[in-house]
Amino acid sequence: MYGLESGKKQLFQFDLEVDIKKNPKKAKELLEKTNSRCQEMKKLMKAGGSKKELENWGTLLHGYTSLSKVLSKIAKQ
Repeated sequence: MYGLESGKKQLFQFDLEVDIKKNPKKAKELLEKTNSRCQEMKKLMKAGGSKKELENWGTLLHGYTSLSKVLSKIAKQ
């Protein structure tokens, strides 16, 4: 029946999350890398380019921003 099962389910964790919990220094290093790459991409986007290139840089920038948010949340735990 629903809710009457014995035992608790184990929470899902990504490989990156497990690695960072084992080695907190790795989170700091990855955060520094992602922040520096975000700054580089912002400079490239400000320099200009074709519409397709700017869309690709924007997509990458969103990915790196999301990664840095996830890394900072994991590091706080």
